[in-house]
Amino acid sequence: MFQIGKTIVSEEIIENDFVCNITACKGECCIDGEAGAPVEDEETQILADIYPKVKPFLRPEGIAAIEAQGTFVKGFDGEWETPLVGGSECAYVTFSDQGIAMCGIEQAYNAGEINWRKPISCYLYPVRVKQYQDFAAVNYHKWHICDDACSLGKELQVPVYKFVKQALIEKFGQAWYDELERTANEMGR
Repeated sequence: MFQIGKTIVSEEIIENDFVCNITACKGECCIDGEAGAPVEDEETQILADIYPKVKPFLRPEGIAAIEAQGTFVKGFDGEWETPLVGGSECAYVTFSDQGIAMCGIEQAYNAGEINWRKPISCYLYPVRVKQYQDFAAVNYHKWHICDDACSLGKELQVPVYKFVKQALIEKFGQAWYDELERTANEMGR
């Protein structure tokens, strides 16, 4: 672990490789698990505000889940998260003709309907950020469904921190990322 400003960063985001391999996993991270995607406090209002513009991009099951549960919910851990359809996939998920899970929020963003890409936890994945009172912990989340992404990242020699560069800059700023890059260079990555 090392410190950048008010963050404690795991070396694993530098040491491990990762490039999302959506054709192999089919977006399993959006449909597997027991909880929705983490949502930050300030993102809850964004989800509520953009829902009318995102709704046309969603599946009927997702719309029903959101309208029954809300645009965000309190998870078992007491944190905010996206609602689920039947305790399974994220309510904001859609599927391509090839059965690949996609984000309805991101589809609305790509169509120019909204100016917010998606929850930062989704944009940052496989990096997870846990906020504590005096600092934030920045960690690599290893999940077996992403084994193909790890293999592709290794093949292409792309460390996790480079794969999520834009998301890290959005979350922490350019100066923070520059410091991370200096540390990675010192580690030979």
